[in-house]
Amino acid sequence: MPPSAFIAMLLPAAQALQRAHGIPTSLTLAQAALETGWGEHAPGNNLFGIKADAAWKGKAVDVTTHEVLGGKRVKMVCKFRSYPTLADSIADRADFFLKNPRYKDCFKQRGGEAWAHAVAEAGYATDPSYAKSLIAVMRGRNMAQYDILPAVKP
Repeated sequence: MPPSAFIAMLLPAAQALQRAHGIPTSLTLAQAALETGWGEHAPGNNLFGIKADAAWKGKAVDVTTHEVLGGKRVKMVCKFRSYPTLADSIADRADFFLKNPRYKDCFKQRGGEAWAHAVAEAGYATDPSYAKSLIAVMRGRNMAQYDILPAVKP
């Protein structure tokens, strides 16, 4: 799918998420783009590559992926969360951030790039260049323009 169509498809839900929880629209769009190759690979409607751990009670799908372990890129099959719709994936990622204590400092950040660093530092992905990759996607498509700025008090 062309990047512009992918952004247009996810933009309303990403902005609604930012209004409700403060997670920057630019981060949501960039993570979805990076994790799915602009929507080309989203098994189980999983836009964000969230794995199905033992606590996950929903459906899961086995996916061949690459992880960085001990500094080396390793191909492996992992269980990933599966969702009925893309909107369910977006909503679950918000819950994932909100309910997982390791992401609490992310909510202190302002802007997509700061969030990218915080999410990576919290261990969202095994790729040591994850924040850098997210920021490259954000800047490449000027995704900061979609972020909803907080209201300024007079």
